[in-house]
Parts: sequence; C-alpha cells; structure tokens
Amino acid sequence: MNSPSAIRNQREPGLLTLQWAETEAVISHARLRGACPCSQCRAARLQGRVSVASADVRVERVVAQGYGVQLVFSDGHERGIYPWAYLRDLG
Repeated sequence: MNSPSAIRNQREPGLLTLQWAETEAVISHARLRGACPCSQCRAARLQGRVSVASADVRVERVVAQGYGVQLVFSDGHERGIYPWAYLRDLG
C-alpha cells in the first residue's frame, strides 16, 4: 500500500488524519493507542486483556518507517509501528 499524501496530527482534539488520493482516515489518538500493533499489546489482546487507553492520551511524535509510522504517545508507549493498510482500516 502506498503512503498517504498528507498526515496531520492534531494534539487537540487528539486526532490523526491521513489523506490518500481516494480516501481520508481520521483516527482518535485513544483509538490508535488501544489498537497498538506491537507484540506486547497484541499478546495482551490475544490473552483477553483489554487495554483501555485514556481519552487524554496524545500522539507526541509521528516517525516515518517506510511501510508505516511509529507513533510516540504521551503515556510513554512507542513500540508500535502502524502499517499504512492497518491505519487505513482503523479509519
């Protein structure tokens, strides 16, 4: 999947917007944190432990990783790399 043509991170109201030629994905920071694809978070979900992200969690930094982005959250979590297709599906 191609990378989006634009990424906008709005700390307030806590939204990440990704723009592709044919579609746009708008995802809340709390949803992104709760859907973290890192191995630790994925294992917790597979074990039935539901991690509820705080509504006030924010994306502090968006770091390009080629096939997606690494998101650095205000709660210190920064392990997940979110592939473009995953972000598109979340939106």
